[in-house]
Amino acid sequence: MSTDILEAEGLRLSAYCCTAGKLTIGYGHTGGVQPGMTITLARAEALLRQDIAECEEALRRQLKIGVSQNQFDALVSFAFNCGEGALAKSTLLRKVNNKDFAGAAQEFNKWTRGGGRVLSGLVRRRASESLLFQGIADENFDGKPDELIHIAPEEPVPQQVDPPEEKPMSKSTIGGGAVVV
Repeated sequence: MSTDILEAEGLRLSAYCCTAGKLTIGYGHTGGVQPGMTITLARAEALLRQDIAECEEALRRQLKIGVSQNQFDALVSFAFNCGEGALAKSTLLRKVNNKDFAGAAQEFNKWTRGGGRVLSGLVRRRASESLLFQGIADENFDGKPDELIHIAPEEPVPQQVDPPEEKPMSKSTIGGGAVVV
């Protein structure tokens, strides 16, 4: 299991009501959660593995084409957060299945509402999923592409190497020595 989803989800070992009004626990598990319920870290991780496996299987059933690993991961994250049904009915999935990957990447940002209002956390999450879908790194999940770090070499590398000076054998010290012998 990728640790990326763990970073993005956050962890709560006591049941709480998410912004959509659903009782939630662990890393976002909603099935069978009761008010006042608590779980261990090990149980939260087991539930997450189970939930992700279910999302992966649902996505495999819904995809009509092959996708890259980063596209698959972004769609699993989306399905985990929005639900398999939402993904199944989405324009996002339709565009993926029609191989309109650029259009699909733009669809993520349409899913930023929770409880009827735009949530900054969902704005960042969808931006990160869109970047992942496009194969662009966003390791801190801020919804912005990671900056490439360029480290200059310690010593400058010459851009052009001058060819060695050519001397006729008669003027060469090596060639002259050979003639003398």
